[in-house]
Amino acid sequence: MSALKDVEHLTESEARDEHARLAREIAKHDKAYYQNDAPKISDAAYDALRQRLEGIEARFPTLVDLFSPSQRVGAAPSGKFGEIQHAVPMLSLGNAFNDEDVADFIGRIRRFLGLGDTEAVAITAEPKIDGLSASLRYENGRLIHGATRGDGASGEDVTRNLLTLDEIPEVLPEGDWPEVLEVRGEVYMSHADFDALNARQREISKPEYKNPRNAAAGSLRQIDPAMTAQRPLRFFAYAWGEVSEPLSDSQMGAVEKFAEWGFVTNPLMQRCEGVENLLEHYRAIEAQRASLGYDIDGVVYKVDRLDWQERLGFVARAPRWAIAHKFPAEQATTRLEGIDIQVGRTGALTPVARLKPVTVGGVVVSNATLHNEDEIARKDVRVGDMVVIQRAGDVIPQIVRVVDPERPGRPEPFAFPTECPVCNSRAVREHDEKTGKLDAVRRCTGGLICDAQVVERLKHFVSRKAFDIEGLGTKQIEAFHAEGLVKEPADIFTLRTRNLAGEIDPPIQTREGWGETSAANLFNAIDERRAIALARFLNALGIRHVGENTAALLARTYTSWNSFCAASAHLTDEAVRAEMMGIDGIGNAAVEALEQYFSEPHNQDLMERLVAQLDIQDAEAISSDSPVAGKTVVFTGTLERMTRDEAKAKAQSLGAKVAGSVSKKTDYLVAGPGAGSKAKKAADLGVETLTEDEWFSLIGEG
Repeated sequence: MSALKDVEHLTESEARDEHARLAREIAKHDKAYYQNDAPKISDAAYDALRQRLEGIEARFPTLVDLFSPSQRVGAAPSGKFGEIQHAVPMLSLGNAFNDEDVADFIGRIRRFLGLGDTEAVAITAEPKIDGLSASLRYENGRLIHGATRGDGASGEDVTRNLLTLDEIPEVLPEGDWPEVLEVRGEVYMSHADFDALNARQREISKPEYKNPRNAAAGSLRQIDPAMTAQRPLRFFAYAWGEVSEPLSDSQMGAVEKFAEWGFVTNPLMQRCEGVENLLEHYRAIEAQRASLGYDIDGVVYKVDRLDWQERLGFVARAPRWAIAHKFPAEQATTRLEGIDIQVGRTGALTPVARLKPVTVGGVVVSNATLHNEDEIARKDVRVGDMVVIQRAGDVIPQIVRVVDPERPGRPEPFAFPTECPVCNSRAVREHDEKTGKLDAVRRCTGGLICDAQVVERLKHFVSRKAFDIEGLGTKQIEAFHAEGLVKEPADIFTLRTRNLAGEIDPPIQTREGWGETSAANLFNAIDERRAIALARFLNALGIRHVGENTAALLARTYTSWNSFCAASAHLTDEAVRAEMMGIDGIGNAAVEALEQYFSEPHNQDLMERLVAQLDIQDAEAISSDSPVAGKTVVFTGTLERMTRDEAKAKAQSLGAKVAGSVSKKTDYLVAGPGAGSKAKKAADLGVETLTEDEWFSLIGEG
């Protein structure tokens, strides 16, 4: 037996085992949904279990018995309330999942009733409310009791709770209602009321409800009716159970009677003729789904003529004359109310769609990712659009498509910001060195001055390979930033002064976990790091694409902070840029990042405040004994005595600057066999060219 084996390929023995497994699984989920109001799987996954079980029973009818899920509805009452037997069973509905299923439904009705192709079949279509089914029994116009659906045969007595709903009359108004009348419908909670309920749950530190359906079910099944009275529940009437006399000769007429008798009925219910008319109304309801203010998960179709309903009768747990046309699994339609830009800890600007809340896969979704500005343009998503959303992998909501791209009065395309919404620094798209194309992500250039990034940047600033300040780790940085003591790196070096001046209240040494000794140790450790090597300082800044190795190359090339700073501030100058690009190991991405960083006024101000607190030490002086100290060297061709990387490392260890291209500032070109354009350029510029042996002789290793 295999759970994945197609039903048509199962042997009778395999089918029996699979049927038993599915029955257990469905019973477990029925209990979770109907009794505990806490479904464990999505509606689509549950429907798939039932479809498989019903497929097995269609092939092996002997497996059907009274205990089969196909013969039951819901789950037995929980026992928390009294039990009420339904005079007429409260059945479930069969499902349609696509247009073909709807056409088949109409075809079955025609065949069963023996209708000709030209005879009209009127069908009512109404939203399928995602709530909790309830039955209200009136005798002589007064509510006698109300019950949940339960297992279809009996439900829980929740009369006192139902009476707290404003939309359920205790006494019917004057009218032609029958002596015995069972009105059936759905108890639900609106999106606005659901949001308000969860806001109250947060205020009193209680768990929030997962979705409006669970909130409605949990509220209706409170032991204390006073608790239910505090919950904003609503009720749509759409069906009936036992009646002492006919309500009408049509489904539409009967529901119109409910409205006359004081019940709320759904205004979207419509009488349709033909498959096309039904599907047109289905799509109209789907398009309005987000604006309804309550959850629906499909459209219910019912044969309008009640005499035909009676002739059609029932099969197993569902009527032949009705079916639920479900919306696509795990998708929903809602309105895009706005596009917000979130800035991540690395500076990435991520667009997030702000949606009119809608339930997708059992979860209320109010935001969805739009990934990046190219994705917004590709899908042409604009504020005010009706959009289809889905939960990718059951987790991250995302927009699938726009429903109404041709609607009149549609606004202009969304203009993605070129400034960071957090710190107003420039937001740029980098070039991918491999492809030459712009990166999909736009990033803030603010770095340490951007509140969205600063905590992570500060953690890097004090890390082991940067300033390495003893006693100032991740937790301390997070705490100091949260309290406003350290907003930027310079604040670290003014902590002692501000603490002594009484500007920090309460003083650090009096705070929990601190004392005179620990505070003094921290201040001393900070002071010990005021003097810092240029390479460490550059690495500490956390500039994108300028890590430990790149920082070391830059420090070795420019030797002093002033020299490096001057170059970085003038990278729009072609000569300055070419010089930096000529450093072997420095690519366009790093140069572009440095240009963006040092051209940002916010960063310039921050750097000025920080440098004023420090002693940035020049790169180590190279021994004057080295004949190539301070010289710029380029290697080309095939080296035979060592690899190119070994040669570069050796040259750098002797104080030479290794570049990747030949320029007027090149002192030596070391050319092995196969040297090409670089050798020609060196000759044109008068740069001295050495063989590999001559190079080793020059550095004293010949």
